[in-house]
Parts: sequence; C-alpha cells; structure tokens
Amino acid sequence: MAQTILVVDDSPTVLKFVSFSLKNKGFQVVTACDGMDAIEKISNLTGSLDLIITDLNMPNLDGYGLIDTLRQNEQHQETPIIILSSEDGEDDRDRGMEVGASSYLVKPFKPSLLLTEVTRYLGNG
Repeated sequence: MAQTILVVDDSPTVLKFVSFSLKNKGFQVVTACDGMDAIEKISNLTGSLDLIITDLNMPNLDGYGLIDTLRQNEQHQETPIIILSSEDGEDDRDRGMEVGASSYLVKPFKPSLLLTEVTRYLGNG
C-alpha cells in the first residue's frame, strides 16, 4: 500500500507541482488549500497519514497553527511534518521547529531536495 502524504499550500501551482513529484515516486497524495481544509481532510481520511508537507502563510489557519493543532492530537504527535515556505528568516525556521516541524525547506526548492527529505522520513515508499 502506498504511503500517504498530505500537501497543504494555498498556491494551486505549488500543490500541483509537489503532488506530481510525489505521485511520480509512488506516494498517495492528498491536498489541502489551507490549515482548516487540512484538518478537515485529515479527519475524513481513512487509513494512516504518513507525512505532512505544509506552507506557513495561508488563510484561515496558517502552517504554525496547523502544526500546533496536529501536535496536540495524540494520533499525529509523531507524524513527520515538513515546512515548505518562502519565509527564509531564522525566526521563521526557529518558530516552525518550536511548534513541532520535523524539517524546514525554503521555496523555491529543487524537487530532488524535497524527495530527499520525504525519503529521510518514509524510506523509499
């Protein structure tokens, strides 16, 4: 069974690009347009969620709020979360790691770098 990755970003272009890269490597991908949409998708998901990739700056519920909410849920305390953001300041990175992110990548990014990070947490799929 393919491992499931949730990709959360308010940019349709980023969602398509990241989804395509992950699907090409055999992962099952679920997408959400913001943190609230992500929580709804997670609650309706049948099966396990193996990894989350999230942007930070999104409407309704930003990436920090999403990570914080997920880390308070026992079921997702250990789920790897990769932040993929255009925010490249040290404060943003530190805050992301403090709320519980596993890794932090800056946009624009190389697909190979993202896949390396995904593989780091999930193996080869």
